[in-house]
Amino acid sequence: MSPVVPVPTQNEKEVLFHPELLQKFDINGPRYTSYPSADRFHGEFGEADYLGALQRVAKVSEPLSLYFHIPFCPNICYYCGCNKIITKDHGRSAKYIKYLAKEMAMICAAMGAQGKIPVTQLHWGGGTPTFLSHEEMIELMHHTREHFDLLSGGEYSIEIDPRRVTEADIALLAELGFNRISLGVQDFNLEVQQAVHRVQTIEETQAVMDWSRKYGFKSRSVDLIYGLPKQTPETFKETVDTVLKMSPDRLSVYNYAHLPHIFKPQRRIAEADLPGAADKLDILSNTIEKLGEAGYVFIGMDHFAKPDDELAIAQREGKLHRNFQGYSTQAECDLLAFGISSIGKVDDSYSQNVRTLDEYYAAIDDGHLPTLRGLRLDKDDLLRRELIGELMCQFALDTDQFAKSHQIIFPSYFKTEIEELKHLEEAGLLEWQGTTMVVPIKGRLLARRVAMTFDRHLRESQAKGTYSKVL
Repeated sequence: MSPVVPVPTQNEKEVLFHPELLQKFDINGPRYTSYPSADRFHGEFGEADYLGALQRVAKVSEPLSLYFHIPFCPNICYYCGCNKIITKDHGRSAKYIKYLAKEMAMICAAMGAQGKIPVTQLHWGGGTPTFLSHEEMIELMHHTREHFDLLSGGEYSIEIDPRRVTEADIALLAELGFNRISLGVQDFNLEVQQAVHRVQTIEETQAVMDWSRKYGFKSRSVDLIYGLPKQTPETFKETVDTVLKMSPDRLSVYNYAHLPHIFKPQRRIAEADLPGAADKLDILSNTIEKLGEAGYVFIGMDHFAKPDDELAIAQREGKLHRNFQGYSTQAECDLLAFGISSIGKVDDSYSQNVRTLDEYYAAIDDGHLPTLRGLRLDKDDLLRRELIGELMCQFALDTDQFAKSHQIIFPSYFKTEIEELKHLEEAGLLEWQGTTMVVPIKGRLLARRVAMTFDRHLRESQAKGTYSKVL
């Protein structure tokens, strides 16, 4: 059982926000939606390795998680770093759905499924999943339910672009079994929206929130991004105030990572328009203050939730988990991923599909799974993955209990790391309560920095320049 760490509901700014720490420790680092991080995947891991992992996990009766990458978008947003295809041609998405069905059938056959495989979590991401027509959504869910049994009480979520949906769309999604939605907002200021080529009205967004309540969705999450061009502390305050009036169950407040050398659309953003470091800190400070006053609790990384939200409850009970879609209340189940560039986690391995439609279609037409690369984790990777997950989710680790479960002597196994942690301890990012390692409230915005100390691959390569900033 994970240590139960109290989660504050008041004075979030006072306890979370320490600008001197943020300025000192805001370096590039992984987001730890996986450990090892995806940049450790390699091409020597291929289809045969993935098939082996599928066969191993087929012997386990635990429910699975599913992810479908829907890459299509009708318009480009300049800040976006996702693998996407800009098109208005539904012929392309109709074909894609048929190949997703083929990939599902291939994977279930590889697992030797004798019936429907139980599933407790499903997510459609992108791209813009609501690009799909009603017929395409129905078809994809039909094929999904042919192979998988979506258990009651599961998390079935979809990413929504409020500019692209109607009430009929939300009604259909509820009918198909979705019970959670995530709304992209980023910023409501018109000047900022124009600078990133994504103009979205408050009214459009409010309508989706209202429809989701009307049709019984259990949770609404809103995504914001700070650090976008033309943003100021004053304008972002207005955006946060507007979002809070909508009363979402969860908010994600992401730091914009400007990496134009990696993501070509970002080259259309003028660097001179980006807010400076001081303004970004002000924006973060103001946002934490506003969310704290409104009663939201800090879950971790960029995530906040109402205290009665299941994420906040799971964290208080030491049962929070983290995966490629963010934080979850579901147990750390194996993840099957479908579509281009999608990443799965099966048994002791990660696998990623090819990135282009042509490669994806060609592989499936040839009777092969479209595996591009991946990684099989060794014993040390599995151990460190659990440790980092505990720090990122619970902000604490009982090292005695951890050592017993992994049959190690913690102080000797992590001798180098414990020595490296001392300067983080001195700064207040970490403290020891007996043999329990705790990230105190003042260090929680920088939990990634603490986790990085235990990242063996990062230490060996020191390739920090390819990651986004910690904040």
